[in-house]
Amino acid sequence: MAVSGIGASSSSSTATSRQTIAQNFDTFLQLLTTQLRNQNPLDPLDTNQFTQQLVQFTGVEQQLKTNQFLEAMMTSTQTANNSQAVSYVGKVVTASGTKAELVDGSATWHFAVGSKSDITATVRDAKGNTVYTKSGTVNSGESVFTWDGIGNDGKQKPEGSYTVSIEARDSATGKLVDVATEMTGEVTGVDFTGSEPVLIVGGGRVNLSSILSVRARTAADGQAGSGSSV
Repeated sequence: MAVSGIGASSSSSTATSRQTIAQNFDTFLQLLTTQLRNQNPLDPLDTNQFTQQLVQFTGVEQQLKTNQFLEAMMTSTQTANNSQAVSYVGKVVTASGTKAELVDGSATWHFAVGSKSDITATVRDAKGNTVYTKSGTVNSGESVFTWDGIGNDGKQKPEGSYTVSIEARDSATGKLVDVATEMTGEVTGVDFTGSEPVLIVGGGRVNLSSILSVRARTAADGQAGSGSSV
């Protein structure tokens, strides 16, 4: 799969800015030399002002070089992350199920409870703000919670990473039930359209940063059931 370069537009802008600064710097030096050569000995030019301008131009040039270096580091890091994500295809991973990527109006989380439970799911954005809550009932075992990206305010939320916290109470006793948010499955693909690579695991989507462990697939690995949906 071809992956487009990261920061291409920014790099082009920096290159253009650097070229413009260099041209202006050369022009400034020419003007400075001409003025110094033709100055009135009885009324010499203010050299302090020229020195300050030279220092300012040098500072801008150094900043452009620093920006170019940072862009190169970001590109290298993104390329390494993409390569790492692709290497997971065909492997069995275990991941934290609290984080998911909202893409094309859909985000999915997997969780499991030990008994039939009444659950309340709370979705939060990257800043920790609550954007959506939903209650429902799930059976014992693995369940799937899918969010369409519509917040409690009725507005579509922007694509990106969101986390979920799930409170579960036994439907019969009302006591709190432990919720397992880890999921295990075989990676069948990778999606690079979000803010970070997302692994396709069975019918779910797992952010690369959520991976807890990875191993080779064995004959004992079977397909997990779909379970309940919320």
